[in-house]
Amino acid sequence: MGRIHPTAIVAKGAVIADDVEIGAYSIIGEHVTIGAGTIIGPHCVIDGHTTIGENNHFYRFCSIGGIPQDKKYAGESTRLEIGDGNTIREYVTINTGTVQDVGVTRVGDDNWIMAYVHIAHDCQVGNHTIIANSVQLAGHIHIGDWAILGGLSAVHQFVRIGAHAMVGGTSSVRQDIPPYVIGTGDPFRPSGINAEGLKRRGFTPASIKCIKDAYRLLYRRQLTVEQALEQIHQLGQDQEQRAAVQLFTTFLAQSNRGIVRP
Repeated sequence: MGRIHPTAIVAKGAVIADDVEIGAYSIIGEHVTIGAGTIIGPHCVIDGHTTIGENNHFYRFCSIGGIPQDKKYAGESTRLEIGDGNTIREYVTINTGTVQDVGVTRVGDDNWIMAYVHIAHDCQVGNHTIIANSVQLAGHIHIGDWAILGGLSAVHQFVRIGAHAMVGGTSSVRQDIPPYVIGTGDPFRPSGINAEGLKRRGFTPASIKCIKDAYRLLYRRQLTVEQALEQIHQLGQDQEQRAAVQLFTTFLAQSNRGIVRP
């Protein structure tokens, strides 16, 4: 076993990689699996049917794998899965899933989850996201890769936030935010695309222009979503541009709550 503080409590059934560090007074439940290189800070509780990958860092006072805050929950064996390389700061809470959804809450790889964040049951968080201090995610929310959520924002249950989107601090998000879109407010209102973020991630100027054109068709031409989709499908001159546009169109076609509006 790795460095486990003598005051930590690790249940007999837990599966802990040899080099895992577990801090003082932390508690690890019997159905928990923790991968190599992961650090559990002091005063953390990790329980439930929880699988944690490699090289994660949980800071002090995290509560991971607790039962869902859902009155329909009746003790079913639902799960939490956390990938690799995540930074999870102080007082973060992440709950397991429910049988009313897929039964598992998931957090991907290389996410930066800041203090006091709550990730409720059945949320599906992608990779490389930044979720700032005190963001509150209700149940069944989907967050795409590279999305950024500003501090003190709250997201309504079943909302989907697309890849590369950026939510300004103290926002209230009640409908789906398409990929690439940036904005803020209560309620959240879109104001453009995350062009700077796309540049940093290697999107070409031509691909960014296609995304801007798609945004204008959706939000600036007074078209219905269906009318906008017909024209957006025609954008893109090469494979990279078409892939960028397809991420946008696929999201719109799958939106159930409706999309945010200016």
